[in-house]
Amino acid sequence: MSRIGKKPIDIPSGVEVTVGADVVSVKGPKGTITTPVHPMVSFTVADNAVEVKRSGDSRQERAQHGLHRSLLANCIEGVSKGFSKTLEVVGVGYKVNVQGKNIVLNVGFSHPVNYELPAGIEASAEGNTKLTISGVDKQLVGEVAAQLRRVRPPEPYKGKGIKYIDEQIRRKAGKSGK
Repeated sequence: MSRIGKKPIDIPSGVEVTVGADVVSVKGPKGTITTPVHPMVSFTVADNAVEVKRSGDSRQERAQHGLHRSLLANCIEGVSKGFSKTLEVVGVGYKVNVQGKNIVLNVGFSHPVNYELPAGIEASAEGNTKLTISGVDKQLVGEVAAQLRRVRPPEPYKGKGIKYIDEQIRRKAGKSGK
C-alpha cells in the first residue's frame, strides 16, 4: 500500500466533503474547491474522516492513490486554513503596489509591470517591498507567486530582484580588481 494513500484524512469542523462521480468538492469557511477523481481511486467519507481506496495494485494505481490523497488533503487544508506565499522585492528603487485585483511592480524596467490576479487569489503589500499572495488553492497560489518571481528573478551578484521571503540567494564574487 501507498504510505501516504493509506492515511485517513481528518475533516475539521466547518468543512464539508462531497464525493461525486468524477469530482470531489470541499466546502469550508474560506471557500469551495473541487478536485477531479481518477477512475482507479475511490473516496469514502465516514466519521469526520475521508479514506482513499484504489481498485488494484498496479504501479499506476499506487501512484494515483497517494496523489489523490495528497490533493484532497490540500483541498481540505485550503478551505479551512488557506495557503499563502510571501515575496520580497530587493533593490534600490524597487517597489510593489496592490491596486484592487492588479499588482504593479516597479523593478528596474523602463515601465511598471502590471499583473492581474486570477479569481480566487488575494494579494496584500506590506510596505513597498513585501507582497503576500493567499488563496484556497495551493497550486494556484504557488503558480501566481512563481509568475511574479519570474518578472525579475534575483541575480547572484547584488541579490536584486523578486525572491521568496525564505529563499537563500547564492552570491557570486564580482570581478577581482587589481
